[in-house]
Amino acid sequence: MMRNKTYRLAFVLFLLMSVIACSSDEVTMEVMATAYNALPAQTDGDPTVAAWGDVLDLSIPSIAVSRDLIELGLVHDTKVRIDGFPGYYLVRDKIHKRFTKRIDIFMGLDLEAAKEFGIQPVLIRWDIVPNE
Repeated sequence: MMRNKTYRLAFVLFLLMSVIACSSDEVTMEVMATAYNALPAQTDGDPTVAAWGDVLDLSIPSIAVSRDLIELGLVHDTKVRIDGFPGYYLVRDKIHKRFTKRIDIFMGLDLEAAKEFGIQPVLIRWDIVPNE
């Protein structure tokens, strides 16, 4: 008898947690992360100007995202948290269309830091903002 009550309570708690989780507008996803620099060899044009026209600046933590992530809501100026990194990063740039599920973390002119970072899986989080 006690076992049935425990199972019922566990089931009700599970349902409640599911409803709470579904009502959240935060998206969490594992992606591959690389790093990039504002260097002529890493761009098609002006290395300090991003795809949406923003001038890249180290005082504004920025990332580039693959096109499939843009379709999922990671649009220009979306605030993104990267697990293991402090604060937020703004979506300021786009990655070549051949890549999917990828972000590129802007590291200014520090080529060695970008090379040391390499490529690694990271967990990112962002809030879905309704269309206006």
